[in-house]
Amino acid sequence: MTSQVSSPAEQADGTDGSDAAVVGEQRKPGGTKDVRRLDRVIIRFAGDSGDGMQLTGDRFTSETASFGNDLSTLPNFPAEIRAPAGTLPGVSSFQLHFADHDILTPGDAPNVLVAMNPAALKANIEDVPRGAEIIVNTDEFTKRAMQKVGYAASPLEDGSLDGYQIHPVPLTTLTVEALKDFDLTRKEAERSKNMFALGLLSWMYHRPTEGTEKFLKSKFAKKPDIAAANIAAFRAGWNFGETTEDFAVSYEVAPAAKAFPVGTYRNISGNLALSYGLVSASRQADLPLFLGSYPITPASDILHELSKHKNFGVRTFQAEDEIAGIGAALGAAFGGSLAVTTTSGPGVALKSETIGLAVSLELPLLVIDIQRGGPSTGLPTKTEQADLLQAMFGRNGEAPVPIVAPRTPADCFDAALEAARIALMYRTPVMLLSDGYLANGSEPWRIPELDELPDLTVQFAQGPNHTLEDGSEVFWPYKRDPQTLARPWAVPGTPGLEHRIGGIEKQDGTGNISYDPANHDFMVRTRQAKIDGIDVPDVEVDDPHEARTLVLGWGSTYGPITAAVRRLRAAGEPIAQAHLRHLNPFPKNLGAVLSRYDKVVIPEMNLGQLATLIRARYLVDAHSYNQVNGMPFKAEQLASALKEAIDG
Repeated sequence: MTSQVSSPAEQADGTDGSDAAVVGEQRKPGGTKDVRRLDRVIIRFAGDSGDGMQLTGDRFTSETASFGNDLSTLPNFPAEIRAPAGTLPGVSSFQLHFADHDILTPGDAPNVLVAMNPAALKANIEDVPRGAEIIVNTDEFTKRAMQKVGYAASPLEDGSLDGYQIHPVPLTTLTVEALKDFDLTRKEAERSKNMFALGLLSWMYHRPTEGTEKFLKSKFAKKPDIAAANIAAFRAGWNFGETTEDFAVSYEVAPAAKAFPVGTYRNISGNLALSYGLVSASRQADLPLFLGSYPITPASDILHELSKHKNFGVRTFQAEDEIAGIGAALGAAFGGSLAVTTTSGPGVALKSETIGLAVSLELPLLVIDIQRGGPSTGLPTKTEQADLLQAMFGRNGEAPVPIVAPRTPADCFDAALEAARIALMYRTPVMLLSDGYLANGSEPWRIPELDELPDLTVQFAQGPNHTLEDGSEVFWPYKRDPQTLARPWAVPGTPGLEHRIGGIEKQDGTGNISYDPANHDFMVRTRQAKIDGIDVPDVEVDDPHEARTLVLGWGSTYGPITAAVRRLRAAGEPIAQAHLRHLNPFPKNLGAVLSRYDKVVIPEMNLGQLATLIRARYLVDAHSYNQVNGMPFKAEQLASALKEAIDG
């Protein structure tokens, strides 16, 4: 869904957190209900994993995007396909932060919690600040359901929720009543209670409704009765908000017209943006796109999306395992395609031998790692940044690989194009490190114009490139470009370009098998020099006040770090910020940047992997601030840690 924004101005947000500021209030004509204007709101939908909370959040997000708000989302769901109903491990939630100005995170804490059952309330209540609104589905607060999650007495009656604005709503009963004229069983009718809740919240925050109704008609096109029932439940929720006396106030959050440059925008998740970036890269390179992949959370959505785009010359291959997926991709690269394989951390471990083969063959290959909590199976649906050292060193021998990391969901599009540029220009596999937070989160994305995309066209080898002493012309597959050190890319079947291929060390130039120690030393150093010489932009530093403390980040920590820095600057604290997209090689000016500051703080969702690399490379006493709980940093949490660093 797209919307047009016409103001190029930007507005900084120093309060990217949980407190929504009231910016105005008015009474609607006729004295019906008050409308309160807010600058931002954070809503969390929470319920059983079968209650449709992800769908509810996604629809509310889509309507919010079409309205023109800036937004950021945080889906959070269990790893089990269907955890036991009504249990704490089975709780699924979706948090949305939307505002009338530029924001960077899904928010620290919700202003509104929609709790569909006791488990949802108990799992989320600690994150809800006092004074926030809680909408509770009272129908689910049965004695058995409460005992299942450890409530000895009803929290709706024992006074434990007195500090909150509680809205008890019998969502299930109201939904069943609204659908009594439909030919549905009670169980079937109850499934629409998430649409009732969505209608209620849409009324509360003046969200558009046409898109949701159109979506439901499309989703259930083959079951028109189900579509009609869901639309009826959605409208009933809206009407309930309009007529009930329990909700005396509705809220307005104006479009973020000043937050964006002029353009056409749509809401986009990280995995979707990455998919579009890959398709765009293949078109800009004029190469067919081949994806060899094995399904794994949270990377599978890329396979699902790319399989829809055969009309753009995309071929997707769902392999029997991770090794087969990357093997097929490397074969496609040998055959002249823009080759991609997608996975998460455990899959990278299985692909490591073939990545090493790609380093040896010097062929372009994109290895996309959507990081998740580990080790082993770990936390499949939670986020982490703990694969950086694996990407750097997780292969036998000296096998250097460039590493690129996007910083926001929308930035995954540009990161895919950059990874493709490096792979194609330098004939090397490239690691792209996204993570579950970026993959599943979403934000507005300005759809670029075609002339804004980079030219990625490549020239395949066409004929002989070397003259022997006897004057004969031959093709040397490892004769390098003097600027990039890239070898020629010869498509199989091209007459006169036959050459040997394999994993054993090659002789410089000819590509013949070589066990010569001096040649191996030369080839190892040359492959390293090729990666070290990759042209990457200088790191930019945001330092308006000549601070003495620099906070350095990479990947998805960009949003929380930037929000924390804004808070500190709003409080008068000088602090500088820099963020890395290229992690191998580092930007050439990084050492000079680091040397300008007395303190360097590196927040990471691992135990200090970038900090380890920075200390080793630049001999800088970088201070780590680490978190590995499967969730992204909170802005307030980071602001406190950075304030301590400034004062320490």
